[in-house]
Amino acid sequence: MYDVIVVGARVSGASTAMLLSRAGHRVLLLDRAVFPGGKAAATNLVHPPGIARLKRWGLLDRLTATGCPPIREYGLQSGRARLMAPLPAVEEVDAAYSPDRATLDRILLEAALEAGAEFREDFSVQELCTDEAGTVTGVRGRSGDGATVTEHARLVVGADGSNSTIARLTGAEKYATRPVLNKSHWAYWEGLPHDGRVRTHRHARKHTFTWPTHDDLTIVGVALPTRDFRASSDEERDRTVIEAFEDVDPEWAASLRETKRAGRWMTGAVPNFLRRAHGPGWALVGDAGYTRDPITAAGITDGLRSAELLAEAVEEGLSSPPGAGLPAALARYGRRRDDLVTGHYRYTCEHALIADHSPEEIEFIRAMSRSATHGRDMVGVFATIVDPAQFYSAANIHALLDHLEPGPDLGWKLRMVRWLVRGAPRHFAPASRAGDRLIARNLGPMGRYLLDGSPQPVH
Repeated sequence: MYDVIVVGARVSGASTAMLLSRAGHRVLLLDRAVFPGGKAAATNLVHPPGIARLKRWGLLDRLTATGCPPIREYGLQSGRARLMAPLPAVEEVDAAYSPDRATLDRILLEAALEAGAEFREDFSVQELCTDEAGTVTGVRGRSGDGATVTEHARLVVGADGSNSTIARLTGAEKYATRPVLNKSHWAYWEGLPHDGRVRTHRHARKHTFTWPTHDDLTIVGVALPTRDFRASSDEERDRTVIEAFEDVDPEWAASLRETKRAGRWMTGAVPNFLRRAHGPGWALVGDAGYTRDPITAAGITDGLRSAELLAEAVEEGLSSPPGAGLPAALARYGRRRDDLVTGHYRYTCEHALIADHSPEEIEFIRAMSRSATHGRDMVGVFATIVDPAQFYSAANIHALLDHLEPGPDLGWKLRMVRWLVRGAPRHFAPASRAGDRLIARNLGPMGRYLLDGSPQPVH
């Protein structure tokens, strides 16, 4: 009899098993793959909140020992707006990393085993065991040699990805769903300079991205709205991606032409959803419980955070007297998870539409590039450090108005907004609210935060 069975042994599953094993619980970790194989294609980026957790868990030194370079600045270019800013620090961590997924998976799995978790690979869960009340009490599955095996535990955790078997077997319903919003190509490139920056560009309904990763390689890619995406040969994808960069960063495109791709192009597209996070005797963690478009490259960071949230709840629940302790703790986990992810989920879904920025949005991005605080916090939104509702609050946007470009070249809408907020009679609230409504109508989907956003603490 185990305390916890965790199904899925990659980022969120291995982290959950490690944390619970370190707390003294008996944990069985299962995965249908034979390691190190079976990993999915990923863009690998881990934002500072995820890196801060690795540091707290004593694993960051193992990651940096692989030679993976730190990334300290994120940027966005759109039209004549060029923003590049340093990342906000999280627990004194001000860097992101983009490690090879096989390496990160190995570090986390080894840490789980060192903590005492028992690991079985090549094990496929077929059924859940339940008691007379319908509470999940274990799993039944098939091992690599074809034997049917049943194991029992006080809790079964699904950490088995967006197509989770545990979610399917428990009937965990989805909500706040959005369809696939874009598709992307990306590949590793060799010979490019490692300057510690994430570059993203928005132009002509194309979102290009690039950043340094492991083994002196660089990730290079483009995301397109689903209707504009075409399957093609690797050589045709080379042209598509390089031409997309030529439109926004000719110098970088020239560097791509002078160097070469290392390996095949990868393709990604995922639906967006939240799932019910728990039920009697079970819980979901990582992509099994919450999947959002990869355009903000937050999947690993989210997986590490949700593992910590769940482990804290399970530790509290298992340490309580038998009865209501674990169900109540899991219910708090579900609420806390939703509180933390909803803002960034909404932000990511809107970002994933790859709509071109309006002239007003471009002017606001230019203003952010003139304000160290706003520039830092804007890239912090992308990196899941700053809550979108906090950044797009009326007070923050009003402060940003002071950094708009002066002079007659500024569009009439922004001149009107600046007068309503700054030039109208002091403390004339109706004028300020009118300015907020005008901003909200011209700041894209994120403008709605001015009217209805309520900040949530993140990290």
